[in-house]
Amino acid sequence: MSDRVLFDEKQYLGYNKYSIVRRTIFAIFCFVLYYWSENPKAVNVGAISIGPYPVQHIERSGQLFFLFGLGILFLSILLIFVLHLHTRVSSSGVSLSGFWMSRRVFIPVSELKAAKKVRFKETIVNHPAYHHYFKGKIRFYSRGNEAVDITRNDGLIYRIGSQRAGELLAAIRELIQTDPELLKNAKFSTSEK
Repeated sequence: MSDRVLFDEKQYLGYNKYSIVRRTIFAIFCFVLYYWSENPKAVNVGAISIGPYPVQHIERSGQLFFLFGLGILFLSILLIFVLHLHTRVSSSGVSLSGFWMSRRVFIPVSELKAAKKVRFKETIVNHPAYHHYFKGKIRFYSRGNEAVDITRNDGLIYRIGSQRAGELLAAIRELIQTDPELLKNAKFSTSEK
């Protein structure tokens, strides 16, 4: 029997909004300090008074900040190509694999009980997570605001973040509907959380 792929999605670390904002703020901070080191005189702009550059006695401190800023931007570009989560739904089950040497998680078809689509709260601080156990759920997330909660027969819940949560839920439905024994006990829903 061949393993038919119903859904396949790859999520990369560099696309997470929270991480992008954090790295951009650090890089801008470094470039502002570099500019300040090149123009060390005190500046009075309206009600704001900016004093002279504080570490003038350290040679090339501004250039060091410039290099840090470039390093942060270079790291941001590299993270766009680092695979964080690979979600695959095939005829044998749901497979979740991560980057480098992280352990692959496989949920066989026989252990699937229910699946539902959920939304994350509107927040910018959804950190990327791989196999993170929190509040009774094992979370897999890189970016986006939708996820699918998969419940196993033993009650364990996997929350899988996806850019295409509707397609993921449809693939899991199709997977369970191919097995008549599982179809009797399966539950599907879409909810907003």
